[in-house]
Amino acid sequence: MSGWKTLLKILAKTVNGAPNDDALEQRVADLSAKFPDRKLIVVSNREPAQHFVKEDGSVGLRFFAGGLTTAMEPVLRAAGGTWVAAGQGDTDFEVLDAEHGVELDGYRLRRVSIPEHIYDDYYNGYANGALWPLFHNAYSEPVFRAHEWHRYEEANRLFAQAILEEAGDQPALILVNDYHFMLLPKMLRDSGKDLAIALFWHIPWPGRRVLRACPNQAALYDGMLGADLIGFHATEHVVNFLDTMDRSVESLVSIDQHTVTRSGRTTFVRAYPISIDVDEVREGAERAPFEETFPDLHETIRDRILLLGVDRLDYTKGIPHRVEIFRTMLERHPELRGRVILAQIGAPSRFQIDKYRQLAEEVENKVALTNQMFATPDWTPVQLLASHYDRRKLFGLYRRADVMLVTSLHDGMNLVAKEYVAAKSGECGTLVLSQFAGAADEFPEACLVNPFDIDGSAWMLGKVLLSSPEERTRNMQSMHSRLVAHDVYHWIDHLLTGLKDALDRTEAERQRIRPPES
Repeated sequence: MSGWKTLLKILAKTVNGAPNDDALEQRVADLSAKFPDRKLIVVSNREPAQHFVKEDGSVGLRFFAGGLTTAMEPVLRAAGGTWVAAGQGDTDFEVLDAEHGVELDGYRLRRVSIPEHIYDDYYNGYANGALWPLFHNAYSEPVFRAHEWHRYEEANRLFAQAILEEAGDQPALILVNDYHFMLLPKMLRDSGKDLAIALFWHIPWPGRRVLRACPNQAALYDGMLGADLIGFHATEHVVNFLDTMDRSVESLVSIDQHTVTRSGRTTFVRAYPISIDVDEVREGAERAPFEETFPDLHETIRDRILLLGVDRLDYTKGIPHRVEIFRTMLERHPELRGRVILAQIGAPSRFQIDKYRQLAEEVENKVALTNQMFATPDWTPVQLLASHYDRRKLFGLYRRADVMLVTSLHDGMNLVAKEYVAAKSGECGTLVLSQFAGAADEFPEACLVNPFDIDGSAWMLGKVLLSSPEERTRNMQSMHSRLVAHDVYHWIDHLLTGLKDALDRTEAERQRIRPPES
């Protein structure tokens, strides 16, 4: 309960600005009444931090730079809950206590052990060889294999078992994250325990015609509809989901109420654009300056204009398009040659899948071509850093960057864009943002581009590089102000409020149709 109160006080300050003590206490009381005795459990496939063996033989801890960690970790630190995830590090299971967990920065991490043969088919096979390309409009052809589907089911059961053990006999609030766990809400619901379940979907939900390629639709949708609330980044995804349910499964869909009722259960569907802890990023950027965390890159860049890309090596992120846009811009603006550098961090990802290995080769080839065309003895235009970095070390790099390039071909939100705005703290900077990223809805002041249009995007990039610092500062200040007002605590407040409303309305309907006692 004390953990929830800590979180709720943060939420109260976020919602009300700086209220007086009486107003703050009232807000805390109102929010506390929502889930007074529920244990918070967050579920994701990927763990927020991984234990590994250092060169000297000691055990180190590496925090990941993914969007899910960006959003969830500050919430769990504040609430003191439990994060359930698959353990994958070299020494992940050697540091666990008797209950399969380890204490991190203010919260507990429960690691699920999944046998390698199951994990490979579940994660690399079904989740990322079939579902990921399917929900990203098949930029890579999805492949559905029956044995991988069965492993996906099995992995979801292993997670359900771990979550139910964590919950015990205590009422719990379960926040399930993403496409890895489409079956999980129903599995948890079928346990009969007192669980409030929200499923947050971090990737796009395309039109129903795209999804018809999936042979397991009915079971996946049934699994999702075990949740009390399903949250998406954008209203467009909510509309697509409701249309899918209306045409693909036997259910009653209310477009006005944004609900789906199936087998007597109602699931509420809402848009909650996810965000970040703005203060964490700003303070991290000040505490770990770029020249200390990236000394070699600092020496290379010196006083040049820095363009930055930070992504997993994934075909949805548009990294090859980004390099081509940069190369085309250099062709058109010889006056910028020698003055600008593109630093691209591309964290290796899912290399067990052929498409990802091919992507890495494509990126390396495009970088090599650009450098071959334009490099001079004292200037290499593209610096490719194909490595994992602790996300907290990136904040200073964000602050140093003059331009952040986010060129996703199809994206749920893309929190790198928001982290960049937070790190700049209203100072001069430019966010070049794909119109296909969810963040584009929130940052109209960004330089919005179509990454498929190489020439048009290159023209826009050259234009912003030659624009006045005053204009870039005004745009950044506007985006920063909006981000501060809609940070991760604002997001979780709206999500919890939506979940509480869903539970209240479901209970009211249950009372309405309950037969009178004889």
